Amino acid sequence: MKTFIKGTEVLRFKGSKANQKSIFFTLFSIFFTLFSFSQEQDSTKVNQLDDVLVSAVRVTSKTPVTFSNMDKKEIKFRNLGQDIPVLMNYLPSVVTTSDAGGGIGYTGIRVRGSDATRVNVTINGIPYNDAESQGTFWVNMPDFASSVESLQLQRGVGTSTNGSGAFGASLNMLTDNYASKANGEVSNSFGSFNSHKHTVKFSTGLLNDHFEIAGRLSTIKSDGYIDRASSDLKSYFLQGTYIGKTTLIKALVFGGTEKTYQSWNGIDTETLNENRRYNSAGKFTDEFGNTRYYDNETDNYKQDHYQLHWSESFSDKWSSNLAFHYTKGKGYYENYKEDADMADYNLSPVGAIVTTDLVRQKWLDNDFYGTTFSLKYKDEKLDVIFGGGWNKYEGDHFGKVIWARYASQSELGDHYYDDYSAKTDGNIFAKANYQITEKLSFYGDLQYRKVTYKANSIETGLVDDDFNFFNPKAGLNFEINQKNTLYFSYARANREPNRTDYEGGNVKPEKLNDFELGWRFNSEKFQLNSNIYYMGYKDQLILTGRLDDVGAPIRSNSEKSYRLGLEVDASIALSEKFILRPNFTLSSNKNVDLAVEGQNYGTKDIAFSPSVIAGNIVVYSPIKSLHLSLLQKFVGEQYMNNIELPEAKLADYFVNDFNVSYEIKPNSVFKSIMITGLLNNFLDKRYVSNGAMYDIYPYYYPQAGINFLVGLTLKF
Repeated sequence: MKTFIKGTEVLRFKGSKANQKSIFFTLFSIFFTLFSFSQEQDSTKVNQLDDVLVSAVRVTSKTPVTFSNMDKKEIKFRNLGQDIPVLMNYLPSVVTTSDAGGGIGYTGIRVRGSDATRVNVTINGIPYNDAESQGTFWVNMPDFASSVESLQLQRGVGTSTNGSGAFGASLNMLTDNYASKANGEVSNSFGSFNSHKHTVKFSTGLLNDHFEIAGRLSTIKSDGYIDRASSDLKSYFLQGTYIGKTTLIKALVFGGTEKTYQSWNGIDTETLNENRRYNSAGKFTDEFGNTRYYDNETDNYKQDHYQLHWSESFSDKWSSNLAFHYTKGKGYYENYKEDADMADYNLSPVGAIVTTDLVRQKWLDNDFYGTTFSLKYKDEKLDVIFGGGWNKYEGDHFGKVIWARYASQSELGDHYYDDYSAKTDGNIFAKANYQITEKLSFYGDLQYRKVTYKANSIETGLVDDDFNFFNPKAGLNFEINQKNTLYFSYARANREPNRTDYEGGNVKPEKLNDFELGWRFNSEKFQLNSNIYYMGYKDQLILTGRLDDVGAPIRSNSEKSYRLGLEVDASIALSEKFILRPNFTLSSNKNVDLAVEGQNYGTKDIAFSPSVIAGNIVVYSPIKSLHLSLLQKFVGEQYMNNIELPEAKLADYFVNDFNVSYEIKPNSVFKSIMITGLLNNFLDKRYVSNGAMYDIYPYYYPQAGINFLVGLTLKF
């Protein structure tokens, strides 16, 4: 969880951090003793119990919410090292981007034009978004897709969940289920830009019919498409599962370490035309006038997650889930600064010298911990879930100068700024599905969320805010017949500003009213999901297209804005061998009477919100073990600011990938040998998926042309 910022003062609050953690871990330890319980196994109930982990935040076709699912079977064909957002690229209304240009390293996702800070992400129901920036940093969990059983992307506000408010979508992931028999897996892949991934997985299977231990180790490296945009990523995943007749307990430890060469500056128009792979990060001029690049202009971070889940089935009607979690994050990014003002780094002038070349590190040392819970009741007509969570974030921000040409009075280890921030986020919710008649059901969802945030820095000033949000949701689901279903829903969401928003001053929380009207058609060979949505915002924090001095997007309140769209996705089985899976989104995304610095611009497009997004997957399986897929993505033109400046327009693009997988099942040694290949952008389209505005000057993040990844997976 990363939020690197600059400041000068330390703000401390009442209560001991150590005491809070000791209380938390005492509860954690007591809870862990539940592993000593011994009961008989019932495999049917165990599968149901595993669903309890995410049932509080997931929906089904019985719920009037717009969503898409992906499971392990679908993920495995393209899981060759690229991040989870890239693997989700072909879902409806999704746009993805990569700083390094090849899908490894820092990647981002937008849904319905909403950026990653507005996409609520949970892992087994535990919040993952950074508490301060509200963003998600997949680079901290490389190869996490190899440990995901399934994921669900809810578009719009969706159902109540834990963590930050969903303002464009929510993504919840369920980690690997248990395995009844011992198994192992070795996976290796190689590709363009010297990219390679190595993964080892294992499971003990059920020991004494009750216990399973499973794990994964991964390493991913890539030079990146952009110059010097290298990634060195390592991750691990360890899960212990206890299975009883009515009990499922999971203890998880997972995390990662990343070292990436910075590539977040982008390039201007001239450079885009002349050298689209250029990277200005680390550039400086030495004492002899030579242009050089600092070799350690890198981002370095380590993040470790601990989760403990207890799912219990009391009867056929009652079940519950209780979880504790703790995340430790620590790291820094390093920059070479040329002719830096010594005063900005608490350095005294050296005679007449008031500037110096130096190397700085901006550090973040944070702790995030809490609990989530849910209680579920289900009978023939009524399905009720009561739940909630309490989470606390504590973050230390500080900066160090590790080298200076003129060191002045500095000492090794000195801090040139120190900040402290704390955020508490608690919520309770109750949601219900009630079958009014055989065909008509009602969905209701009420959530109360309380957030307190305290911080102090030069950018934010002194912050001591409390937010109280009430988020009601309701809808109807009407089954016309066995094949056709209509649904309508309304959802209210409120959301607090993130840390960077306070830099703009006078920031307001956001409000959203989301209306969804949908039709689902389901037959043996044809499935269709279509919906119309209207998302009306009050004081939406919109991307301005500008970045602050550490590359964070700058946002400002827009008094009135909306997103209106039509989404359609389908699965069409033309034969036993041919399947088509097209989707498209047509939308209008507008700021109404937009005022910027006292000037009224009228109604203008919201930044980074293309009006057309389309995807298609064509799958051909001539034999059962061979799968050939053509994957296509079109993203319409979009603006990088909110006043439709011509220079701020990103051109549309249409990209084609080709995926092949062939599985061999030998009679001995290996259970399965799978060969996979991915040819990305095989038409070699020169395109840009993201950018930023420095005042009126556009900067771009080019994506790779034709490139490939091939992999071999051995299961035994």
